[in-house]
Amino acid sequence: MLYRNLLIILFVFAKFHSYQGCTTTKNKIDLPCKEYDLNKPVVLKLGDPLAEISGISFYPKDSSVFAISDDNGNLYKIHLNKNTLTEKWKFDIVHDFEEVLLHDSSFFVLEGNGNVQAFNFSVKGDTIFKRKNIFPAGNKKKNEFESMYYDEESKRLIVICKNCEAENKNSVSAWSLDPASGSYTPSVFSIDVNAISKKTGKEQKLQPSAAAINPLTNDVWILASMNQLLIVTDRKGNTKEVFTLNPLIFNQPEGITFTTSGDMLICNEVGDKYDTPTLLFFKLQKRG
Repeated sequence: MLYRNLLIILFVFAKFHSYQGCTTTKNKIDLPCKEYDLNKPVVLKLGDPLAEISGISFYPKDSSVFAISDDNGNLYKIHLNKNTLTEKWKFDIVHDFEEVLLHDSSFFVLEGNGNVQAFNFSVKGDTIFKRKNIFPAGNKKKNEFESMYYDEESKRLIVICKNCEAENKNSVSAWSLDPASGSYTPSVFSIDVNAISKKTGKEQKLQPSAAAINPLTNDVWILASMNQLLIVTDRKGNTKEVFTLNPLIFNQPEGITFTTSGDMLICNEVGDKYDTPTLLFFKLQKRG
């Protein structure tokens, strides 16, 4: 009932934008999505504190969304069923924060350098107990990460390279992190960029900006903001589908998450075209 009420409230309070005129796409081929109508989101405007929103995680207990911003050390909670009321808690000073997820009562926040912070609230919810997993210091090469999700099969966090010095232009690799021991494992899988280039009709330098598991299919959905793409892979990084994104709607998409019913949410940072951050809601379409 709570989730049903959430859907009603979303449509009542959402402010729809009209995306008209020509679009500027980096890809030669338009690849539409059958599961979601990517051209007709419900758009929720967020407040200025989330101007640099960089990661989101759906919280099914009360149909809210946890979020972080890459310009401060706050954890935000967006109450979708309370006209987007937002709470916040301080967990760190300013860093380059890129992704957030909640698993087994712990929050995990990915930093751009590959470090992963983990923290829990006290029983009263007023104190944060924090620890940090440090990306292997022995690896002196430059690495940049923006994508992280939890893999139930391996019981590990997966972080995907955005720009890693060891990568070649034809592949993008992923590392895993054991949340219990804090140990990283390199190259648990790689994504063949050539397969994506063939589908889009244009050579790609893939730069993932967010990732999440779709709970209905167990596939990995990867946002690539710079590429204007949404990519679906299996758990081993094999590309299954590629969808092109309209830059007038996906101005600067930096976070993705799914509800337990399979609906999809994507967040946009403030960008060149719009002066407010947004949360885009996509209802799962019924398959005939």
